[in-house]
Amino acid sequence: MFKAIVSADTLKDALDSVSVLVDECKIRLNEEEFAIRAVDPANVGMVDLSLAAAAFESYEADGGVIGVNLGRLEDIAGMANSGDLIHLELNEETRKLHIQIDGLSYTLALIDPDSIRQEPDIPDLDLSAEIVLEGSQLSRGITAADMVSDHIALRVDPDEEAFYIEAEGDTDDVDLKLDSDDLIDLTAGAADSLFSLDYLKDMNKAIPKAAEVTTELGEEFPVKLHYEFAEGLGQVTYMLAPRIQSE
Repeated sequence: MFKAIVSADTLKDALDSVSVLVDECKIRLNEEEFAIRAVDPANVGMVDLSLAAAAFESYEADGGVIGVNLGRLEDIAGMANSGDLIHLELNEETRKLHIQIDGLSYTLALIDPDSIRQEPDIPDLDLSAEIVLEGSQLSRGITAADMVSDHIALRVDPDEEAFYIEAEGDTDDVDLKLDSDDLIDLTAGAADSLFSLDYLKDMNKAIPKAAEVTTELGEEFPVKLHYEFAEGLGQVTYMLAPRIQSE
């Protein structure tokens, strides 16, 4: 059983955070939250999303799982204007999702959840550095790095108490230095890892520019990016595997 009413903006923000990595996913319709966990086909990027029942205008669910084509669901949600409410109801017999937006009715065929890739376990990593910065600062570094390279290094210098976003191209280099005065918070353990810029660019598309982004980083370890949306009732964690740097 699943029946809910949610603001269009909240649903779009939730779907956007997942669709930057995967085309289809399982949605867990838990009693207390709407939850998605997915990994991209190359097993490089993961996303873990939870949206509390309190983020919805109304929410009734009993712990079922549905499989959805994210592109289709996003297209339907995109028909709504900002401020519109989206009504969602699962038909248990037909296994279809009924969606209503301001007079528009849409029936979405669902995907068998068993045919969708297994949900990943997001490992609990002991990462030495934690950086809290604005989404706009992270976006600026990613955009600058994209001008010169397809890889990006994220580094913390504990002596300088600074966070660096760096990229080296064939001819040009970029680095953005953010010290503790520029950041919301910094736990300055030694950290330096290299990542694929394509994945970070995709994740960056979903991260609100005004969000506080908590970045956990280590030495040639995955990076974890956490942020909230829907007035703190929605949480997203991204995890991205590093590219191992050759000596």
